Amino acid sequence: MKLTVEFGGGLELLFQSVRTHNIDVPVKSGEKQLTMEVLLFWIRDNLLKERPEMFIKGKSVRPGVLVLINDCDWELCGQLEATVEENDNVVFISTLHGG
Repeated sequence: MKLTVEFGGGLELLFQSVRTHNIDVPVKSGEKQLTMEVLLFWIRDNLLKERPEMFIKGKSVRPGVLVLINDCDWELCGQLEATVEENDNVVFISTLHGG
């Protein structure tokens, strides 16, 4: 499944300073949708280059990471159970800043 994944607010530093990734995530045979939970672990295993604890906590993203699926807050879409479809855009933005 082809998706666009974007990282901002400093998260891009965990992904070799690349903000936008065009990815192709395999889905189970016969399925047309992918859950966010599966996508998060695919990102961790295939894109994340350092400090996974800054992106994932347990089975979800860390507190302070805003997740948007096609510009809609994933909390309104079902969070980990939310599904993504071909050509969707998923954005992860850290809202925590040092100072």
